[in-house]
Amino acid sequence: MSNGSFFPSPALPLTSFGNVLMFLFSVSLATAIVFLNVSVLLSIVSDKSLRSENRFMYMLSTCCSDICTGASYYYVGVLDVKDHLNSPTRTYYIAPTFLGLSYMAILAAQADRYHAVAAPFKYSQRMTRNRTLLVILAYWLYAFVIVAVNNLVTLGVALRVTGIGTFVGNMFTVVIMIGLNIRLFFIATFQLNRERPSAERDSKRASIYLVVVVAVCFLVAWLPLFIHVIVCTFLGSTCYSVQNEGTDPIRILPRINAAVTPILYTRGCGALRATLLGRVWRRPRCCGRVCWAY
Repeated sequence: MSNGSFFPSPALPLTSFGNVLMFLFSVSLATAIVFLNVSVLLSIVSDKSLRSENRFMYMLSTCCSDICTGASYYYVGVLDVKDHLNSPTRTYYIAPTFLGLSYMAILAAQADRYHAVAAPFKYSQRMTRNRTLLVILAYWLYAFVIVAVNNLVTLGVALRVTGIGTFVGNMFTVVIMIGLNIRLFFIATFQLNRERPSAERDSKRASIYLVVVVAVCFLVAWLPLFIHVIVCTFLGSTCYSVQNEGTDPIRILPRINAAVTPILYTRGCGALRATLLGRVWRRPRCCGRVCWAY
């Protein structure tokens, strides 16, 4: 932080061309995360047929958490702040919680798609829209209850709770993401090969491929951070070797994933893409003083 100034300075001093590029990258990444996720969120909210499907509810949850992730990155990524437990410029777990909610939403969506493919008849009876919304509400409440608890206990207790919880959560998440998706892919491929060629079959295939691609991108972006935290937990280190999150590659990757995920959603889902291009990103067509959208 700059001396005598109330506001933090940029993550890197703007004294070289490389640092200026890094500053512009951080601002652009935060802006892209917010813009892309707001676009997908508006697309889902504006289309009743999309809102009626459970998978889009999980997409909506992911977009909400990623919008907050992008907005918070203007602070923790663009500026020279340290967002950890004993830092005076920390966000009291708020910024990392939004990032954590993104991967909780993706994990829940993976489990939901696995259930839908492995047991479609039971899934239609069990996972109604209201129950899906309750699942989403549950992990949002859980995340912020943990935030409240960690902010109420002493620093030492918070460090132990965070370290153990993160370690167990990371191990569980990696195993579930890899195991469920491998099994999901084989089950879905077997079932789809038994169906006759049709538009519905192509839609199911695209949906499964989308889930797998999102999971692969998720693992590529998050595995370095997971492994880093696991190693630091075993070594008893605080894991904050980099000056701030804006200069830490393993903490930049999950933010990049927050920008890539809405692109994958739009690319892999024709209905969502049609709504995005037809309603949210409509271009005005002008003739004189009269404008309309098409």
